[in-house]
Amino acid sequence: MTKTLTERDLAHIWHPCTQMKDHERDMPLIPIARGEGVWLETPDGKRYLDAISSWWVNLFGHCNPRIRAAVAAQLERLEHVIFAGFTHEPAITLAEELTRIAPAGLTRCFFADNGSAAIEVAVKMSFHYWRNRGKPEKTRFITLANSYHGETLGALAVGNVALYKDIYAPLLMDVITAPSPDAYECAPGESAEDCARRQFAPMLALLEQRADEVAAVIVEPLVQCAGGMRMYHPTYLTLLREACNRHGVHLIADEIAVGFGRTGTLFACEQAGISPDFLCLSKGLTGGFLPLSAVLTGEQVYDAFYDEYSKLNGFLHSHSYTGNPLACAAANATLAIFRDEPVLERNRTLARLMRESVAPLEDHPHVAQIRQTGMILAIELVRDRATREPYDFRERRGLGVYRAALERGVLLRPVGNAVYFMPPYVISPAEIALLGRVAGEAIEAATCA
Repeated sequence: MTKTLTERDLAHIWHPCTQMKDHERDMPLIPIARGEGVWLETPDGKRYLDAISSWWVNLFGHCNPRIRAAVAAQLERLEHVIFAGFTHEPAITLAEELTRIAPAGLTRCFFADNGSAAIEVAVKMSFHYWRNRGKPEKTRFITLANSYHGETLGALAVGNVALYKDIYAPLLMDVITAPSPDAYECAPGESAEDCARRQFAPMLALLEQRADEVAAVIVEPLVQCAGGMRMYHPTYLTLLREACNRHGVHLIADEIAVGFGRTGTLFACEQAGISPDFLCLSKGLTGGFLPLSAVLTGEQVYDAFYDEYSKLNGFLHSHSYTGNPLACAAANATLAIFRDEPVLERNRTLARLMRESVAPLEDHPHVAQIRQTGMILAIELVRDRATREPYDFRERRGLGVYRAALERGVLLRPVGNAVYFMPPYVISPAEIALLGRVAGEAIEAATCA
């Protein structure tokens, strides 16, 4: 008897971020045969609107013809070559373009394979920099409450989402945690900017007291994505940059999820007018085609490692697929779309339509807040709107939204009790209207049943 794709999958594959027992009943696996634009299609022709860009990676639609052609052309020339002692045009072009469009002063580019790897690179570079500069005591990192930076051990250590981190605590380096500037926690009548300023005070105190032992502060600029799409005012970043400068501490900006137009500007740091010491990029970098990440830094950091081999000051971090030509070709095509088309201008219209599509939920009894930063919109579900009492995680209201939306042909994958939209930038006004309608119906089904 021929097995189905689902049966074959469950016989051997262990899926990410999943309790596999769920696939027996609550979350049946959905095989996908093809994709086009914002749509995913099963082998039997059922379609799903990909409202989350397949974990935030897809910028310009599935099977985007321009990116696809660039990868196909590169396949005819070179699929991969060792990046130690060798180089190639796609990587050179990509590094040139990234350093051209990045915030000022980020002139050096180190490639890795994925977002977590980029965080590992930045953390190790910062630590190693201070050692090379004769300050080996600067070994600690300050992170924000509710932050997420990946799931390899170093990246997990500098994050703060208990669901991912707590079980592995014995394996992780000890970090210093400052309160999040999350605007959801504003006091009554307090603006998001005032909240950011208030919440910066504990961060400033930590820097004043512990700068001698701190290598870097690491943050997700403007949106804490895996922490529930919580958002904060750019003023916090401005204050943080000034304080890090004053106290001799690096600033690591994790723009893996929020870079490349997600927040309304090409990079989220632009909205605060700052340049970090390390800028971590991945996800949308290749338009969702291939894994690739990059860490951008400046000449001061680069020079701390530039020395005679005998000094053993070199940065000896490596990945087998560093600078993969196919991934670099996809990234170059992605950046060319930004260069040649008014992407950010179009996105402003799409962002407005996204907000309008969920206007009927503004007074929903189980919606505490609708928040938005650029092309990221989140709807916070609660048991009681008046008190903001959250749902118990064991009720899995987000799973209810996920299942109800799938029944209506839309892929939503809430983070906890936050239902969010982060669609590809090629979504149409009609598709946005569908997304808003289905989200409303799915929230109603999951919270009022």
